[in-house]
Parts: sequence; structure tokens; C-alpha cells
Amino acid sequence: MAERLAAAATLRAAAITAAPSARRTGRAFFLPSSSPALARVALRAAAPPRLPQRATTVRCMAASATATASDPAQLKTAREDIKELLRTTHCHPILVRLGWHDAGTYDKNIKEWPQRGGANGSLRFDAELKHGANAGLINALKLIQPIKDKYPSITFADLFQLASATAIEEAGGPKIPMKYGRVDVTGPEQCPPEGKLPDAGPSSPADHLREVFYRMGLDDKEIVALSGAHTLGRSRPERSGWGKPETKYTKNGPGAPGGQSWTPEWLKFDNSYFKEIKEKRDQDLLVLPTDAALFEDPAFKVTSDTQNVYAEKYAKDQDAFFKDYAEAHAKLSNLGAEFSPPQGFSLDDY
Repeated sequence: MAERLAAAATLRAAAITAAPSARRTGRAFFLPSSSPALARVALRAAAPPRLPQRATTVRCMAASATATASDPAQLKTAREDIKELLRTTHCHPILVRLGWHDAGTYDKNIKEWPQRGGANGSLRFDAELKHGANAGLINALKLIQPIKDKYPSITFADLFQLASATAIEEAGGPKIPMKYGRVDVTGPEQCPPEGKLPDAGPSSPADHLREVFYRMGLDDKEIVALSGAHTLGRSRPERSGWGKPETKYTKNGPGAPGGQSWTPEWLKFDNSYFKEIKEKRDQDLLVLPTDAALFEDPAFKVTSDTQNVYAEKYAKDQDAFFKDYAEAHAKLSNLGAEFSPPQGFSLDDY
């Protein structure tokens, strides 16, 4: 008995000693969006609570996320849930747009985090969701919030970029060489100011594209390659002010019908965007001023070897487009991010 009492006392002492330590360890695609079908999402997640309709409520739920690195095992499992979400709701375009718009606020001239913007999860907050360029992205957040609830040890910043890259790959696009471990901002006061994202119809489209993308540290080749992601998705005039209410390609969905797409098969990732923009032969397909600039601007038309045209090259050579797009997408997804561990990590290593 004495020996058992002594052992119990030793265990209590060890627990008291460890307690303080334990307490310390707690805690662009700048696509005008489509509106994906939301009805089946709850059936595919692990019985998450139904999200209210108001963006302010989503913001309050999201504010409790911890600013820590993501758990690799949870990220890998979440990726499978995202694939199922894509299969059932056809939400590829809006998930690509979600990742791009979170990252696309980056300013290379600002060194401090999170003031420099970029992929930091700030787009989950009501203050940023209300920016004009983010119209409709509350629907994307509602789609993936149940996945975030199911996997609490991943950050919003990583989840947004994981969803974006997975959507490209599942639509038939290239494998994106992604890394993870992005830290989340913690409050809406850390959201970037409005006006950081591209406009679809500026007075000088090519100059505007350069102003926005050069600020992020991207070059002409990356601007053209990233623009090719418009092979996915539709523009809805009630959100962006661009496009037709519906066309022969969009009137029956999939997903919510309507809008105007850039390509006939707007849920397939390939190089058809460049072919269609070059030809401009179908009035049911959208060509924004910033799209036309890729074939019309002299500097966009000459590559570093002065022999090929970026957009012309991609229209002819899908492999070349896929290679350049994958590199540009990965670069965009890392812009402004604070990583933990500092070098990030690849899911291929787990």
C-alpha cells in the first residue's frame, strides 16, 4: 500500500509540473464566378452544421481559426473530400477563384506580414468578401466551410489553395507543385484594402494587367499563362457586369444555369481558351477586354526568345501551356504567405 501511495504522489507531482507547459502549447483566377449547386454539400461532409446565409455569421465562425501550420494528414484527407465536392456540385471555377483572390492581394513592395496581403486566409472575413471583385465568393466559402469544420487542424489559407489546385487537377489540368503550411491571419482588421484585384474592363487593359500582376512580382509570361484558367467557368452579369445572362453552353448547367463562358466545355481545363480568344468566332463565348489584350498587346506578343507569341504558343501547344500554368499557379498560391515550417511542406512527402 505504501508503495502504491508513493507512486500516486509521484504521478500527481509530475502532472502539476507539466501543466504550465501544456497550457503554453495550446493555441487574377480572377474569374467572375458561377453559382454552384449547394444542396448536396451537407450530405458529403461529416454531418457539419448548416451554414446560415449571412456572411457576417460565416465571418464569426471563421474567426476562431488558429494561426498555426496545417496538419498534413488532415490536408490529405480534406483533399479527398474536395474531390467529392467537385464531383457532386461542379464547383471547380469558383474554388479556383477563391484561392486566386485570397493570394492576389499581395504587394511585393510591402515586406511585413500580413500587411503585404497574399495567401493568408483573410478572404474568409466579411470585410474582404464584400469587396466588389469578390462578389459571389460567399458561396465558395459556404461550400468548403463544412470541410474546414471537419478538419480543424488545417488553416483557411491552406484550404483555399488546396481547393484551388485540386479543382484545376480534377478538371483535367496539370498537377500543381503545391506546398503547404500557410499561417492564417486572425481578424478582419488584417484584411487588405479594396482595389488589389484585376478589373475585367479597364480603359487600358494591357497596362492594367501589368500594373496588378507586376505588383505581385509576376511577369508577362505568367500573366498570359494564368489567364488561361478562364477555360473554366462563366461570367455572370449580375455579379461582374460582364457576359450574357445565359447561352447555349450554360442554359442547362451543370450547376446553376446561366452566365456566359469563355469556352464551350467550361468545366474542362485545357488550352481551348487561347484558341477561342484568337478566333473570336462564336458570339456565345465571352471575350473580355483583358482577354483580347493577350493577342493584341505588342509586349505580350513577343516572348523572351522573340520567336513565339505566348498566347499563340499556348493555342498550339497544350503541353507548353500546362507546364507554364502549373509553375505560375504554384507561384501565385505562395504569394505573401507566412509558412510554418518556414520552408513549407509537400503532401507528396506524407
